[in-house]
Amino acid sequence: MKILVVDDEQDICEILQYNLETEGFEVVTANSAEEALQLPLHEYSLILLDVMMGEMSGFQMARRLKDSPATAQIPIIFITALDGEDSLVKGLNIGADDYIAKPLSIKEVKARIRAVLRRTARTLSPLEEKPSSASNNRICYEGIVLDLNAKTVALDGEELICTKLEFELLSFFLQHPGRVFSREDLLKYCWPHDVLVLDRTVDVNITRLRKKIGPYGKQIKTRVGYGYYFAD
Repeated sequence: MKILVVDDEQDICEILQYNLETEGFEVVTANSAEEALQLPLHEYSLILLDVMMGEMSGFQMARRLKDSPATAQIPIIFITALDGEDSLVKGLNIGADDYIAKPLSIKEVKARIRAVLRRTARTLSPLEEKPSSASNNRICYEGIVLDLNAKTVALDGEELICTKLEFELLSFFLQHPGRVFSREDLLKYCWPHDVLVLDRTVDVNITRLRKKIGPYGKQIKTRVGYGYYFAD
C-alpha cells in the first residue's frame, strides 16, 4: 500500500517515511504541493499533506485532488501547526479525512492512518487491485455494468434493483476476479464496521446475490474450506 507524504520540512518527511515503512507501507515523499502534483497520484492509498507550504498550500492541493475524479476518493490527512477551530473546519470541508497537529506523535500518526484506512477499506484496501475492466468509474463483466458513482447495476441493459450490501458484494467480487475471499474478509470489506453479524450471514447474502444476477450467479463460486470468488 502506497502512502504519499507532502511536507516542505525534509526532516518530517524522512521521519514519517522511516516509521511508516517499518509498518509495511511503501512511502514516497514530496517537499511541495507542486512536486507532489507531478506524481501519479491515483496510485496512492492515502496522502499525508502539510497545510502550510510554499506557493501552493495543502488546502489548495487538496481542492485539486477532490475536484478530479481520478483522485477524489483518495483519503487525505492534513498535518499542520495551525491552531484553531476555523482551520480544522476548513480542512474537513475540503474533504479531508483527518487532521493531525504538529509537533507530531508518531504513535498518533500510525493510529490515525490505520483508522482512516479502515474507514475506506472497501475502496482502498491493500487487497484491492485496479480492475482492468473499469473505466470512467464503471466496472463491466459481460452483461453486468456497475456505476460506482451512481451506485447502480445494469444487467443485460436493464436496471437491477440492489440493496447497498448486494452492490458492495458484487462490486468487490468484480474488482477481484479469481481471488478467493473468506467469510471474514467479506465481512471486513463489505459490511458496515459497526454491525455485528455471523459468518452464516455471508452465505445467505451470497445465495441472494447469485439469484439476483441471474445467469451470472454461477460465476460466484465456492472454494470449499476457503471462501468465495468470482470466476472471470
